[in-house]
Amino acid sequence: MVLDRINLEIEPGERVALIGESGSGKSTLLHLLGGLERPTNGSIYFGETRVSSLAAAELADFRNRTIGFVWQIHYLLPEFTALENVMMPLLIRGTPRGEAESAARARLNETGLGRRAGHRSGELSGGEQQRVVLARALAGSPRVLLLDEPTGNLDHKTGEAIFALLEELHASHRFTSVFVTHSRSLAARCDRILKIEGGGLFAVSSSSARTAGHPGAGSSLGA
Repeated sequence: MVLDRINLEIEPGERVALIGESGSGKSTLLHLLGGLERPTNGSIYFGETRVSSLAAAELADFRNRTIGFVWQIHYLLPEFTALENVMMPLLIRGTPRGEAESAARARLNETGLGRRAGHRSGELSGGEQQRVVLARALAGSPRVLLLDEPTGNLDHKTGEAIFALLEELHASHRFTSVFVTHSRSLAARCDRILKIEGGGLFAVSSSSARTAGHPGAGSSLGA
């Protein structure tokens, strides 16, 4: 069992950093919060919604409408342009194409990549690709952003620029975000730092952290 008897509550608008050794369970916790995996015990709530009990179709719709994902590997579709990649979550949702394109262009402009909208991923730098990923994550106006080492494959200067952009986006969109990182300096710029160790979850730098070990515990995201 990777994670054992943890209890976590995240407030609306909060930025939480998750740190820990490789293999400690950081990505697993992120997947659980995002509804990509189901807990073997306990429950996960988003507000009053028990996410861990949703049927597959309901869970997919919840992810599409509520969660924005940003991964270390960009997972852009190489045959599509930056604009088309950003449109994809909206098209899957059933948004009319014109409306999806308008929203995607707005998000690309917001991440500083509007002029590169017609380029495919192979024609973009690493930093530009990650900006497309951010735009794609924001396209559906999510209430929660989950980020797994979003600067891990970038050089220091580019990584700093991407994190600064994330701070701007967090301030303007006021979403809740959970950020997995190995960088203590980046983690220190979040509201709260939590460390996963030995299957448990521990506050590192904030007395407001509400973590404890209780049998059958669950996790909650602020709505």
